[in-house]
Amino acid sequence: MPAAIDDLDRRLLQCLAEHPRAGVMELARQLEVARGTVQARMEKLQQRGVVTGYGPDIDLRSIGYDVIAFVTLEISQGALETVVSHLATLPEVLEVHTTTGPGDLLCRVVAPTNADLQPLIGRMLSTGGIERTTTQIALTEQIPYRVLPLVADPGDGDA
Repeated sequence: MPAAIDDLDRRLLQCLAEHPRAGVMELARQLEVARGTVQARMEKLQQRGVVTGYGPDIDLRSIGYDVIAFVTLEISQGALETVVSHLATLPEVLEVHTTTGPGDLLCRVVAPTNADLQPLIGRMLSTGGIERTTTQIALTEQIPYRVLPLVADPGDGDA
């Protein structure tokens, strides 16, 4: 288990996850430590890249994106930078990962409807350098994206 954070950092991260709008004073009260300690820990967690943002979690379905899909792209040799730069311009492309296996890039994308997914894939292909796509549509979300269990319970990864 990586030892990048200690017990106070874990408690602080859990508290932030449970109360994302809490101020430093409230966090200090809940953690029973000094305000300066909380402030210093938060700054160190940010500087080390442990905490990467404080944006709100957004339910994409509630803003009209009912379809989540995973698109695997097989790209031409030497086209990675061009393809990734193009994908970054498409707001419906939520994330892109370079992968091993039959595909080169795995993209998580959203669309309002299934019918809207095809034009999105067409826009993804408009840059060139993509040889083949494979799309899988997510039916339901069984476990949402999460990291807090890794923070909350270190050492239980092998159980």
